[in-house]
Amino acid sequence: MASSPQPDRAVPYGEEPSVGVLLSRVTSDVQSLFRQEVELAKTEVKQEATKAGKAAGMYGGAGFAGYMVLLFLSLAAVLGLSNVMDGGWAALIVTAVWAVIAGVLYAQGRSRMRTVSPTPERTVETMKENTRWARHPTK
Repeated sequence: MASSPQPDRAVPYGEEPSVGVLLSRVTSDVQSLFRQEVELAKTEVKQEATKAGKAAGMYGGAGFAGYMVLLFLSLAAVLGLSNVMDGGWAALIVTAVWAVIAGVLYAQGRSRMRTVSPTPERTVETMKENTRWARHPTK
């Protein structure tokens, strides 16, 4: 909500406002601008989160469909191998292949997870810079 500017009653008609009045107006305008920017940011984030949520739902659906493809492909491999050997051995071979794939994916995921930093390093650094500047704005 933007407040409408009100005429300054402390300044008589025809006179220039004092520095204090001007600073007060500037501060009020900056606060209003900041509030409007925050509201705009909130609106944009909400819209983007909604779009991301819908996209994530589609990724979930695609993941489930991919899972079903792999399941039936595995079943087809078992049935195909059972024409050449006993069904139990065919199922064991297909299971072993999936176990190897799972092991490789686990090892890769584990090594990549070790490189993840839970602390947002750049944000922490910029916040430190902002704090230093706020304490000594002329440096």
